[in-house]
Amino acid sequence: MLEIEVSRTGDDVAAAAAAHIAARARAAVSGYGAFCVALSGGRTPWRMLEHLVALDLPWAGIHVFQADEREAPDGDADRNATQLAAILGGSGLPDANLHLMPVAGGDLHRACETYAQTIARHGRGGRLDLVHLGLGEDGHTASLVPGDAVLDVADRDVAVAGPYQGRRRMTLTRAAIDRAAERMWVVTGASKAAMLARLRAGDDTTPAGRVSRRDAIVFADEAAVADVAAGADVAAGADEAAGADVAAGADEAAGADEAAGADVAAGADEAAGADKTAVAATAARVPGRP
Repeated sequence: MLEIEVSRTGDDVAAAAAAHIAARARAAVSGYGAFCVALSGGRTPWRMLEHLVALDLPWAGIHVFQADEREAPDGDADRNATQLAAILGGSGLPDANLHLMPVAGGDLHRACETYAQTIARHGRGGRLDLVHLGLGEDGHTASLVPGDAVLDVADRDVAVAGPYQGRRRMTLTRAAIDRAAERMWVVTGASKAAMLARLRAGDDTTPAGRVSRRDAIVFADEAAVADVAAGADVAAGADEAAGADVAAGADEAAGADEAAGADVAAGADEAAGADKTAVAATAARVPGRP
């Protein structure tokens, strides 16, 4: 079941996604002592991180990984790590808890093995708690791109992809993404509308469609969800309390905002002062389908 939370603008999406990560981080650190998240890059994700670093979080227990990275020198503008480190430098995240993909060493295949070992060492049960993903117009997610052999890699968690748009990539494999406790897509813009509709429909002819939708959520703006809303007969911004097809058992009146199956206690982070208050007025939900 794939749940989509819709907000009016890209910045509203960024704020909602940041609040979701924050809730998961607090619950995991409180319950297990650590929270391991893999992040993707992009304009809206960078804004999401800016919202995230402004929040009061148990940074000492948070470990940040990358979902994918271009092969380029350290500090290169093409590297997601360059912007990631710049933004997170303004948080309380310890330097040792930022685990950047080692793509500048030359032997990318060996570097993939090393990075997979780092995830296994820090992840609860060797897996990530949450993987944040983007969605390309061609259906790629992380650096799992159409026609690339990396799509079928099942015996390792990190692998070499590409070249794609001129550079080889290091990426989490579907095995690692599917094994994570939760998957979270952030999708904005009208150019993504058709592909988001295909993702929600479970179209496994696209890379994103081959990723597990178990315990998954999408944060999208109204432009990106246009085709989904039309297909679901749900207008953007619709009020679920007025009769939307909500997921079984969801208690929207109580303000619950849980992804199905997430290891977070019911109602976590919904007390007074919860970070989602700022975005609740702009968000609507498109119900998930099996």
